[in-house]
Amino acid sequence: MRAEGRRLLGWRKEKGLTTVNTGEDGKGRLTRDGIEEYLSDCVVVLDDRVVQDVATRRLRVLKYRGSNHGRNEYPFLIGAHGLEVLPITSLELNKNVSTERVSTGVPGLDQMLGGAGVFRGSGVLVSGSSGTGKTTIAASFADAACQRGEVALFFSFEESESEIHRNLASVGMDLARWVDAGLLHFHCERPTTRGLEDHLAVMQRLIQEVSPTLVVIDPVSSLARGTTAFDVSAMLMRQVYYLKSAGITAVMTVLTDESELA
Repeated sequence: MRAEGRRLLGWRKEKGLTTVNTGEDGKGRLTRDGIEEYLSDCVVVLDDRVVQDVATRRLRVLKYRGSNHGRNEYPFLIGAHGLEVLPITSLELNKNVSTERVSTGVPGLDQMLGGAGVFRGSGVLVSGSSGTGKTTIAASFADAACQRGEVALFFSFEESESEIHRNLASVGMDLARWVDAGLLHFHCERPTTRGLEDHLAVMQRLIQEVSPTLVVIDPVSSLARGTTAFDVSAMLMRQVYYLKSAGITAVMTVLTDESELA
């Protein structure tokens, strides 16, 4: 079988054909017959795992002759937009940074941060226990961005848009006017409706469509439900790198355990 496979592969190369073969897992081997991976120049390994009832497809380039390829494993998606892979290695640490400061929307907090807020394109984490005002501060960032005439995108994984409008109106913040003006966009969804990589793909797709200067993710701790801390960290790392490379200011909130604060 190995000799015939090599002969067939040689014939295809003589004809200048690029050949894509698929194979199923074998017992203790990468493929059923254990020879396809030896004959192929490039081997891509696919896997489908279920962790805490959440299914995730993963992809890894096992080998690619004559190239310096990445060997890490990454989740990938197959959906309405085709196959999507979002590896960290596709974003190098060579981005330009801005010296411009943008307001947090809270004058006192701006002063605590050097007098003019945070650097544009920064990643800001607002943490605290329930009821400490995390969403209010995050919304203040968005409100300030809209006041500058910029576009903001707000991802909520715990509250609906109308609930956010109502709650923020109680502290004198009218976010509805920015929605009507087309400057503020909301995407509200339960964290358990899809896997982490699906959330990442949806968020990046909306970011590309809306082209915001500021993105709010409230709260990122909700995404940890039904998955591992490592997977959440890896997903957020890719998201933050993506936003930084685009010069987008990211504001994330996280719910801390009150017992940890004691």
